[in-house]
Amino acid sequence: MVTSYTAKYTKISSGYMGQLVEWPEVITEGKDIDECREMLKDAVGEMILAYKQQKREIPINLH
Repeated sequence: MVTSYTAKYTKISSGYMGQLVEWPEVITEGKDIDECREMLKDAVGEMILAYKQQKREIPINLH
């Protein structure tokens, strides 16, 4: 199953912070919006692996 998430980007002094609305634990920063977007994709991939290893339920976007 493939799901998509809503990303929220906030301008900060060092660049941008990105966070998933449906999965607030997935958060990262980048020097610009493009780097932040790539870092967020990587972060969600790592979080999915960690949740699977821990046998935790992965949040899904129900919208």
